[in-house]
Amino acid sequence: MTEIAFHFNIPDRVAYLSRLLRKAVGRADSIVVVAEPATLDKLDRKLWELSATDFIGHWREGQEGGATAAAMQECARVWLTGDVGSCARHDVLVSLMPQVPAGFEQFARLIEVVSQDEADRAQARERWRYYTSRGYQIQRHDVQVKG
Repeated sequence: MTEIAFHFNIPDRVAYLSRLLRKAVGRADSIVVVAEPATLDKLDRKLWELSATDFIGHWREGQEGGATAAAMQECARVWLTGDVGSCARHDVLVSLMPQVPAGFEQFARLIEVVSQDEADRAQARERWRYYTSRGYQIQRHDVQVKG
């Protein structure tokens, strides 16, 4: 059964996610980030802005480049996508989607990242209810409490 964790009270989801990905890359074989296109654009830019020592090799769904894009897709540890159905790897899924990501149960672990925005929090409550109604145990990570 997929392990689920909610990270909530996040002031800046993209900045938080770039830090989370730096930590997670060392622990997981692959990480898939699913989000709306505008959010993926911001995250992609943020990951390219990291220092050379912090850089995270990643692949963005829809990247041009023929053989180069195919090679990147094959070796990248982090995939950025709007649809997890196109992903061949299923270690960790990080969701920034307003709804339960289709196909999440294929992954060993799901991390939901929730901002301080009230609409985002309300959508997260719906997703939480969905998971608990299906018997998933959820780990809570309140970032605001940690400082």
